[in-house]
This record gives sequence, C-alpha cells and structure tokens, in this order.
Amino acid sequence: MGAVYFYHLTRASLEETLPMLLGKCHQARWRVVVRGTSADRMTWLDSKLWLGNEAGFLPHGLSGGDFDGDQPVLLTTTGEMQNQPACLMLVDGAQATANEVKQLERTCVLFDGNDPVALEDARDLWKLLTGAGCAAQYWSQDSGTWVKKAESDP
Repeated sequence: MGAVYFYHLTRASLEETLPMLLGKCHQARWRVVVRGTSADRMTWLDSKLWLGNEAGFLPHGLSGGDFDGDQPVLLTTTGEMQNQPACLMLVDGAQATANEVKQLERTCVLFDGNDPVALEDARDLWKLLTGAGCAAQYWSQDSGTWVKKAESDP
C-alpha cells in the first residue's frame, strides 16, 4: 500500500522542487505521472524540465503523444496513467483518490505555502486521504531544509 507525501513549498519554487523529486524517482527507477490542472501550466513545466541542468536531465513528455506509455515521466491534466507509474505527483491543486494512492508506491502533493487557497486545498486533501485510510506524511522547508512535521498511519 502506498503513501501520500505533502510538500509545503515555502522557500523553493515548484520548478526547483519538482526536478529534485523526479530525480529521486528516476534513481529508484520509478515511472512518474505529474498531474496538473492546466494544459498551459504542464507545457510550461515541460519547458522548465527541458531547460534544466544537462547533467540532471530527466526524460519526460507531455501526454497526448504516440509514446505516452513509454515515458519515464508523463506530464498530464487527466486521470489517465498510461505509463504505469509507481509515483503520482500532484501540482497546482490537482487531486487524487484514495484508491490511486493505495495502488501506487507514492503520491506527492506539492503546494505553494504562500498561497492561502493552495494551503487550504492541501489541508482538505490531507483530511480526505487520511480519513480514507491512506498513510501520509507532511514535509515543510520552513528551516531551509526539508523536515517531516507530521505523519498519519492508517
């Protein structure tokens, strides 16, 4: 059974944090779906990943192509997970069901701690998923490094 990790972004931006987490998944040989809420934002993230550090290049693609099932990292706005991921990353308020969390190795929720709506949405998702029996961890970077601040085991 998988777990959901909430990442409260207060010091680093999404475009800084996402590649770091994707790199860890790549090292673990996990396929990943990055689910967002806006096609334009997914295109923007795609360009940020393409323009990142060459040494840390992360192979990825936008959904809707001929080779979605082959992508190590697939950026999408849909609920489809065509690349058989081990990890689902939720950005910009995208949602996941408890069933999805339980079927995957890990689900990550990245949210902007400076956005009150994003903060409230993350709290609501924590309550929903932990209430459905999902294991969860809450990570914050208030001190400059990532620190686990809360944990919920079913």
